Amino acid sequence: MRIPILSTLTLLAAGLLGLAAWAEEKPAGPKLIDVAICLDTSNSMDGLIASAKAKLWDIVNDLAKARPTPELRVAILSYGNNRYTQESGWVRKDLDFTSDLDKVNEKLFSLTTNGGNEYVGRVTRDAMETLQWCPDPKALKIIFVCGNEAATQDPEIKLEPLAETAVRRGIIINTIFCGPEGHSDSQGWKRFSDLAEGRFACINQERGAVAIASPYDKELAQLSSEINTTFCFWGAQAKELAANQAAQDANAAKAGAAVAAARAESKGGRLYNFREHDLVEKCINDPKFDIKTIKDDELPDELKKMTPEEREKHIKGLVVKRAEIQKKIAELSRKREAFVAEEMKKQNKSADQAFDQAIRTVLREQAQKKGIDIPR
Repeated sequence: MRIPILSTLTLLAAGLLGLAAWAEEKPAGPKLIDVAICLDTSNSMDGLIASAKAKLWDIVNDLAKARPTPELRVAILSYGNNRYTQESGWVRKDLDFTSDLDKVNEKLFSLTTNGGNEYVGRVTRDAMETLQWCPDPKALKIIFVCGNEAATQDPEIKLEPLAETAVRRGIIINTIFCGPEGHSDSQGWKRFSDLAEGRFACINQERGAVAIASPYDKELAQLSSEINTTFCFWGAQAKELAANQAAQDANAAKAGAAVAAARAESKGGRLYNFREHDLVEKCINDPKFDIKTIKDDELPDELKKMTPEEREKHIKGLVVKRAEIQKKIAELSRKREAFVAEEMKKQNKSADQAFDQAIRTVLREQAQKKGIDIPR
């Protein structure tokens, strides 16, 4: 039987339209953000490093409020430290891109300062060439380079070609000069960011991070410890992940009540996750996940003693418990944020020219261009 050509074309067109509609309806994945932070660790930069340690979680909390919720990865490089090798240009890649924020915090707290040559070009080149950047052209890819000496000291790597390469690859280079805006060295930093279509900021690293204690800090710290009990790490890294979670809680506590409270908020938020390493998260993110597919020798010790049915019940119980704790953390964090804002006004304190404020302002602006809205 012959089918008229017109009918065939009509059916084909209808089919193609159906496929197009299906493609349009497919839910988009999360927006991707890669942030590489390059920190000067020469002798005079203790204030910068202290601010980075104190304010990581506040920066994360800003991003956690973004809509749609992004997928965040952070990398760290340090430079200008004569403990590093001359062959590397006194540059070290401390951490490649990771979504494990505890690992990021661990690396920040391991940084120490020491005198050395500060090659901005070298650390930027290494950030561009040695890190595993997301290949998605729609991803937001950002480098923050921070330092307090002339940006043009590197005898081998020139900034102009670096900036051109960054623009071509869709990587934004932002520069943060740790000194007064009128300083003669600041102009080189500004020119570099301008060439790379990034932003330039001056900060006063000596003023320290603004920290306001609140009446909610103690309870937030308690909830931070409590939420740890809802993580069920599995596989070869299970014990290491649990130990580092506790270690970074301790680092936050040593840094002060405000830092510990900010970390608690992060732990209750969307960006603090361990993806494939936490059975509870796998259960939350994948409705089809079956714990029976996990081999016994990969399970944590407490689950090895249980029957498959008991394991499933236990994990589902942790899902409920985590949600309850997250709700409490979110409520207290909102109250804390309002309290801190009011106290800042009363005490006439400002976060202007602070490390975290520079990063948060730039992230908000550049994320907007990728369709990610970060509320103030």
